[in-house]
Amino acid sequence: MLRFLFAGLAAFQFSSAAADAPCGGDFDAFVDEVKREALASGHSRQTLDAFFAGVRHDPEVIRRDNRQGIFKKTFIEFSKLVMSEHRIIKGKEFREKHGELLASVERRFGVPPGVMLSFLALETDYGVVQGDFNTLDSIATLAHDCRRPELFRPHLLAAISLFERGDFDPNTTAGAWAGEIGMIQMLPEDILLHGIDGDGDGRVDLKNSPADALMTAGNVLQGLGWRGGEPWLVEVVLPPDLDWRQTGLNFRKPVSEWSRLGVKARVGDLPKGQLDASILLPHGRRGPAFLAFDNFRIYFEWNKSFVYVTTSAFFATLLDGAPMYLDGDPTPPLSDAELKELQRLLERAGYDVGPIDGIVGAKTRAAVQQEQIVKGFPADAWPTMELLRSLR
Repeated sequence: MLRFLFAGLAAFQFSSAAADAPCGGDFDAFVDEVKREALASGHSRQTLDAFFAGVRHDPEVIRRDNRQGIFKKTFIEFSKLVMSEHRIIKGKEFREKHGELLASVERRFGVPPGVMLSFLALETDYGVVQGDFNTLDSIATLAHDCRRPELFRPHLLAAISLFERGDFDPNTTAGAWAGEIGMIQMLPEDILLHGIDGDGDGRVDLKNSPADALMTAGNVLQGLGWRGGEPWLVEVVLPPDLDWRQTGLNFRKPVSEWSRLGVKARVGDLPKGQLDASILLPHGRRGPAFLAFDNFRIYFEWNKSFVYVTTSAFFATLLDGAPMYLDGDPTPPLSDAELKELQRLLERAGYDVGPIDGIVGAKTRAAVQQEQIVKGFPADAWPTMELLRSLR
């Protein structure tokens, strides 16, 4: 499973103290320093001693963090892997069992059932596989690590508040290796700020209560800007003479203008209304094609991986009744070594591609498209051997 579900949201919520706090060094000294910060913010010494009594550094968490190879799969590879027939069947069963709950989430927050079901499926197989890492150990380990302390330290402090109100047991609360908890895998600060007691039992229990998990997720998505009643992703068929320079998430047009240019919905009609959208080509002009709307962009506040976001968004349409997308005949992807070489050459040419990691993320796609324009290639943002050779 992919992790860091709320990295985008949490990155904007940490305090300046957490952002500037030290990391690394002796783990026990780090815990003592966190205790001092929590004590200064109003938590009692007794609470902090009880909360941190059994905390330990977990090296397996760091190992998992360092080997997230799933991010290197293409959209077609990843989506065909995770959108299994088993998950489609289980999605239908979950909808039949919890249909009124899903309808309530949509009425209250505007988030359709397919979107909720897709997150449930990809994150925990509808709540079945929630992870068995001790959550406190995971978050403390990642807050101690110096790569992203600004992300995980606020969640460590938030877990203390959840402990005080009875919604977090430092000894028994378990979840993903990166600290997410429950059926839709949320980090402690997100639970603290947005948690909803959906079943009315007086607790926010995202592990065992579908109502709490779905209502909380709907609350988060609405808070991120989800627009009820609007689409998020629609598969389309493109005219062969489309100006590929106008594709990608950085370029938007009204749906009516795309329609005038010959863009058609694969099934039915294009959405009506005054909506802007981008042409999304996960595998370039010869692969699957979608119109991506404002709600699609909300997914990037939920998870930063292009492949995860596109898969989750499409799976939501599939679970709501759309057919499987057309693969097309895309140009074969570059190997990991070739992608890293391409990234280095693009960086040498003056582009910001982000880390040299072999992942076709947003920055690499933007750089590829710009270099395709410079060289007169079809500018569909898909890395090809032709482009690599030209840069060599």
